Amino acid sequence: MQDALPALVLNSEALPQHAMDETPVSQTAPARSPTSANTGVSDERLMLAFSQGSSEAFTELFSRYKQPIYGFFRRRIDEPAHAEELTQETFLALLRAASRYQPRALFRTYLYAIGFKILRAHRRKAAFRATFLGQRNSAPDPSRRDATEAGLWVRRAVEKLDPLDREILMLREFEQLSYAEIADLLQLPLNTVRSRLFRARIALRNLLDPPSSSAGEPPARSAPEATPQTPSQAATQNVAQKGEGA
Repeated sequence: MQDALPALVLNSEALPQHAMDETPVSQTAPARSPTSANTGVSDERLMLAFSQGSSEAFTELFSRYKQPIYGFFRRRIDEPAHAEELTQETFLALLRAASRYQPRALFRTYLYAIGFKILRAHRRKAAFRATFLGQRNSAPDPSRRDATEAGLWVRRAVEKLDPLDREILMLREFEQLSYAEIADLLQLPLNTVRSRLFRARIALRNLLDPPSSSAGEPPARSAPEATPQTPSQAATQNVAQKGEGA
């Protein structure tokens, strides 16, 4: 996606104008550029610095999260252009809310919460257009998202999961959020997140490689011939490995 947003922010009147309240650095420390100085700073400190007027802090946050947030929308929206627009909207919303920011949670959770609100608004608008204006989204083309056959199997299976289970699974496997972050983001008890994630993984595994019915099956051969894995079997193996490692 294009990196136009920081330039917009640097010239925006919406940027907080009060001075930064930074902890003084050692007088013996060598001078560093804003970019290098921000490299090892936590997301939360960068957001606080931005809320106090540092456009460099916002640029660093945008650099860290532009691709993860774009990927978040891209996995949920068919059109890349729409995913890019919503990514820009997310960071603009972050800009507008900067003066009200309070570090009550991890910045990552805070940012994905903004993304979720924008995604829900987008889905409501799409549903309205489909219902009242007769505009329907074109059928998704999963091959554009993942060129591998195993990836195509996974995406088709994920679409069949319960919506909440699917969202929890995607936040865990793709966004790499912790159980606690998912619970905070979706406002669910931690144990609910754990149980529904486990259920989603089992359901996905069964969708990718349904268990064979024991009735009427021929007895297993004593020495089966080695055969290459099918795409569904390869995808199932990946899901199983992730489930065991959680």
